[in-house]
Amino acid sequence: MNRSLKPVILVLAIVYFVVDAVLMVIARPLADWLSERRIFCGLKGWIVSLRPYPTLALFAFPLILLEPAKPLAAYLVATGHVISGLSVFAAGELLKLVIVERLFAISRQKLMSIPAFAWVYGQYRQIMARLEATAIWQAMRRWSKIAQYSIRTFAIQLKTSQKPARISFQR
Repeated sequence: MNRSLKPVILVLAIVYFVVDAVLMVIARPLADWLSERRIFCGLKGWIVSLRPYPTLALFAFPLILLEPAKPLAAYLVATGHVISGLSVFAAGELLKLVIVERLFAISRQKLMSIPAFAWVYGQYRQIMARLEATAIWQAMRRWSKIAQYSIRTFAIQLKTSQKPARISFQR
């Protein structure tokens, strides 16, 4: 491989994994909420009844189907359709992550019984552990929590129709 391409490929890989990890913060609670819906109980039973390799095929399906949303989104942004591109990217990624998160939560034991899957997952966790240990990642998590708490507080204030609290330094 050309030496000048290595840094570019490294940056692209990091961006790819960071975007997935950031969107997972949204996808996990959404997947948990969906799993509580009655309509998915029968589907969960069917997934649980599958053997390991059909479960792997089912797990791979949303990845294969929705992964092309990223290059499509990049094309849309590159051709000047920024809002459309970002919308396609966000919708495709969230949908993919929500489905994959639910499937993994339901069938983790079966998937881990497949040696190649267990190895790939172990490699993924090592990469994520290194990434999550960086100062940049820690700062991003703090900013994310601050933003979440701020939005939640604002939503609660809107819901209760109270004016935002003002800090007064007068006695």
